[in-house]
Amino acid sequence: MSRRAAEEAIRSGRVSCNGRIASLGETAEPGQDQICLDGLPVVPQERKIYLMLHKPRGVVTSMNDEQGRRSVADLVKDVGARVYPVGRLDLDSEGLLLMTNDGDFANRVMHPSHEVSKCYETWVKGSNVDAAVKSLGQPMRIDGYEIRPATVRLLRRISEQEALLSITIHEGRNRQVRKMCESVGLRVTRLLRVSEGSLHLGDLPSGRWRSLTIEEIKSFER
Repeated sequence: MSRRAAEEAIRSGRVSCNGRIASLGETAEPGQDQICLDGLPVVPQERKIYLMLHKPRGVVTSMNDEQGRRSVADLVKDVGARVYPVGRLDLDSEGLLLMTNDGDFANRVMHPSHEVSKCYETWVKGSNVDAAVKSLGQPMRIDGYEIRPATVRLLRRISEQEALLSITIHEGRNRQVRKMCESVGLRVTRLLRVSEGSLHLGDLPSGRWRSLTIEEIKSFER
């Protein structure tokens, strides 16, 4: 409730502290004193946290790994609250990974109806890179599912059989970019997610995280 509504509730005797009717100007210690409204305990809301993590290669996108491998939980243990990954990046992939303790936010980002785009810088090898790049932008089926055509750009030719591509997808299915490349005869040697929606990884160092701004959080509501 608003501050004015809270003050009115106190004046009308609806608020108690440790079983005694509270009055304006009193103080209470969070976690020690029990505050009730209309006889029901008031439980503080959990502070919502929204992070962007630069996940390094070789780190598991999991809060617990049965094999004892390094996980994203190890990288955000200094956040001060338990946060969870929004979506996944496989073990060999790196880059932008959102993490939060806000389930509604996570659902908005991941739900297919919102069509949040994800852009990857993709290092590939293959015998016919030019033909493969053209095929990548066409409709295709992955694991029996027809995916939307990706936006593919050749960023740099490294050698006759190596190139750096920009691949933007919308579905984000399991290992989708790798499977797309495999289907046209390309082998992915490095995969870096550089953006998700309007959010960009920028110069955030590998293994580090930062909090999202209010504007960045709201951008996923549009």
